[in-house]
Amino acid sequence: MKNKFFIVSVLILIVLCIYLFKTAPESLPDKEIKVGSQFPVSVLFQVVAAENAVARKIYTTKIVGKGKEVELKFSEKWKNKTIDAGPLPALFLREVSMNLEKSSVPLGLFLGSDFPIVSTNKFSGLQVEKFLQLKQHLAPVFFYSADIERYVAMFPDYAISEGCVKCHNEHPNTPKKDWKLHEIMGATTWLYPDETVSVEEIMEAVSAIRKGIAVAYTKYLDKSKRFQRPPDIGDKWPEQGYYLPSRQVFLTVYEKEASLQTMSILLSNSNLNATPDF
Repeated sequence: MKNKFFIVSVLILIVLCIYLFKTAPESLPDKEIKVGSQFPVSVLFQVVAAENAVARKIYTTKIVGKGKEVELKFSEKWKNKTIDAGPLPALFLREVSMNLEKSSVPLGLFLGSDFPIVSTNKFSGLQVEKFLQLKQHLAPVFFYSADIERYVAMFPDYAISEGCVKCHNEHPNTPKKDWKLHEIMGATTWLYPDETVSVEEIMEAVSAIRKGIAVAYTKYLDKSKRFQRPPDIGDKWPEQGYYLPSRQVFLTVYEKEASLQTMSILLSNSNLNATPDF
C-alpha cells in the first residue's frame, strides 16, 4: 500500500508540475496521465473550488478593493458602453461560469444565496436544505441531485472585504441590509455528471477554469482601455496607483498560488481509491 501511494503521488506530482507550471506540450502521452486509479468527484470539486477561490480573492481585494481607493469604478452594469467600470466580484465569477459553459468540460458553476440581490440566484428545493447544513457546520457539502442528474458541491462564499458588505447592504434590491464582514453570504456551487474522475479529467477542469478566469480578466482590461481615463496597464497593481496588472501579471500571481493549492489537494488525496462521498 505504501509503495502504491508513493508511485501515485510521484506520478501526480509529475503531471501537476508539467500542467500547472506550463512546461508541457499541448498533450501528454497516455502513460504519463494514467495513474491507475480514479478520484471521487469530491476531489475535483475541491480543486476547482480552490482555483476559483484564489482568483476571486485576488480580484476582490487587489483589483476591486484597492481599485476603488484610486477611483477605479465597478458596477453591475459594467458592460454598458457608457459606463467606465469593471465587473463586481460576483459578475467576474459569472463571466468565468459563462466561459466554462462554452468549454467541453461538463463542469457547472453558479453562485447562489438565501438572500440574493438577483432573485434567480436564490436557492430552492434540496439546495435550501444543503445550504442550511453548510451554514450550520461551516464546511462544504457534497450531494447528488437526482432531478438534474448531477453531483453537487457547495462551498461557503464569505464576505471577504468591507467592500462586499457595503455593496450588498446598500444595493436597492437587496433583501438583507445587515451583512457583516466574514459572514457567509452564499455558496459557490459546482456540478459534475460523474461520480469518479481521473487525473486527466481533473487537469482538463483546471485548464477550463484557468481559461475562464483569463478570459474574464481580459474582458475587463479591454473595457478599461476604452475608459475616458484609462488606467495604465503593466506590471503595477491598484495599490500602487491608478494601474491595472496586465493579463500575464495577473495570471502569474494567480496561477502560482492556485497551483500550490491544487498540488496539495491532489497529493493529500492520492491514497483514495474512488471512495464515494455521496
